[in-house]
Amino acid sequence: MKYKVVTTDILIIGNGGAGIRAAIEANEYNVKILLVGTSMPGKAHTVMAEGGINAALGNVHPEDSWEVHFEDTIKEGVYINNQKMVEAFAKDMPERIHDLEEYGAVFDRTPDGKIAQRRFGAQSYWRTCYIGDVTGHEMLMALTEANRKRDIQHMDEVMVTKILTKGNNISGAVGIDLITGEFIVFRAKSIILATGGTGRIYKVTTNPKEACGCGYAMAYEVGAELMDMEMFQFHPTGMVYPESARGILVTEAVRGDGGILLNSKNERFMERYDPERMEVSARDIVARSIYSEIQAGRGFEHGGIHLDIASQKSPEFILDKLPRMVKQFKDFANVDITKEPMEVAPTAHYYMGGIKVRTEDNMSTTVNGLFPCGEAQCGIHGANRLGGNSLAETQVSGQRAGKYAAIFSLKKELEDIDEEEIENEIEKLLEPLNRKDGIKPQEIKKEMQENMWANVGIVRDEDKLRKGLEKIEALERKSEEICVDGGRTYNLEWIDAIEIPYMLFVCKSLVMSALERKESRGAHFRSDYPDRDDENWLVNINVREEDGKMKLYKTPVSITRIDPREAR
Repeated sequence: MKYKVVTTDILIIGNGGAGIRAAIEANEYNVKILLVGTSMPGKAHTVMAEGGINAALGNVHPEDSWEVHFEDTIKEGVYINNQKMVEAFAKDMPERIHDLEEYGAVFDRTPDGKIAQRRFGAQSYWRTCYIGDVTGHEMLMALTEANRKRDIQHMDEVMVTKILTKGNNISGAVGIDLITGEFIVFRAKSIILATGGTGRIYKVTTNPKEACGCGYAMAYEVGAELMDMEMFQFHPTGMVYPESARGILVTEAVRGDGGILLNSKNERFMERYDPERMEVSARDIVARSIYSEIQAGRGFEHGGIHLDIASQKSPEFILDKLPRMVKQFKDFANVDITKEPMEVAPTAHYYMGGIKVRTEDNMSTTVNGLFPCGEAQCGIHGANRLGGNSLAETQVSGQRAGKYAAIFSLKKELEDIDEEEIENEIEKLLEPLNRKDGIKPQEIKKEMQENMWANVGIVRDEDKLRKGLEKIEALERKSEEICVDGGRTYNLEWIDAIEIPYMLFVCKSLVMSALERKESRGAHFRSDYPDRDDENWLVNINVREEDGKMKLYKTPVSITRIDPREAR
């Protein structure tokens, strides 16, 4: 079988905020870097993070500090975060913000010229740095330009489908040039996985098409461990209409800047759920509150509730602080948010779970030479992510992954690649194209997404989870009959077919972990176990392969600074 061979020291899979930051850092160590992404430069999911990025600069509240940022992150994660990782994260973030300024990101300023910081949910102080409501977009533009200035090699619109190993060592990867359909074999000493999340397993999501969970599945396949896979965050506010816009993110900055939530009885209903913090409560609480109001029949005509900033702030304020939201609602729903409320509802948003990192081993995993970062890794967020910490994580984990992958690669020789393993992967990729009759991948994706939304959503229970797992296993069998029309040249249906096994794997690991955790904690809420249980469940649930089967095991949370039993 014909394929192109590309050799590098470090292969970075993913060209979003974490991947590009990793490339910039690794470039400091005089190693050969190749940055590969399924999208064009500047188009990764990072652009959809709107409201801001957390760093304890103390520009608005001087009493803020990394220690308080640490505490807020741990409390929001309901105490199952990796506290060593969170400490390093909170300490690093001010420097990472200054890096972004150096790369060209122009943050909004306070009257005295410091970086402005806004209020986000569940934070003790205003610490979210921002650029209007286009923070992720402007960050990615600055990072992309910094990457270009360093002349770092990149390949765009390339999909990596398999990681290659020799023994327990990284040897490379197999990919497809989506434009030509050509197969590519990458030889590499180390791999940085910056593949993002997996929101597309749900029917309603903020995530782009490529958020299919490929990084989790590929890492698991070569022996990496996953953790906290039951913990999926539903953002409280996404658009609900028109149907083409359903799920698009409505930034937390709307609530942080003064927006209020109202039901169809014109009640500010957060008074019932969290009277102290109201709309800036923790994301899981706000999402469940909105869900409860809608389920109780107090929603509006399109199935959402109202988010109203027009009655709270002047049109000038809204246009200045939330220009993207003004344009988004005008373009999609013909709603002027400077004059009328938005209709919103929860939407699948962010995966706290992911690839387990051995923090004491400098961002490494159980596979030598594999370094995850961004949403692909886990440990910082625990059971629920603090708003503003996702963009922050891309910069801290990206910088660290780039550094330690470079140090590793400087000491490592290239491993041999297994020709038979490559040929087997190419044969598997071609199967849907060679099959004459069968099931279309879009049909399986639709069934999967509807199943996850109905049975593994904001509120879970044993019966729903069991039903969801049975459906996933049925879809796994069904996926063996996928057929695809056309050839290999930019065939979107073929891409769908390749993504389905990754997505079903993530669905299965999520549901099995959710069945295992018989309590409610953060984003994981079970109506049959509605209380938090620190006596039995102050643990992380880990997922690994044993004898060809998915195995779950529990590890106690390591307490370094905050013990939740004392925090109560």
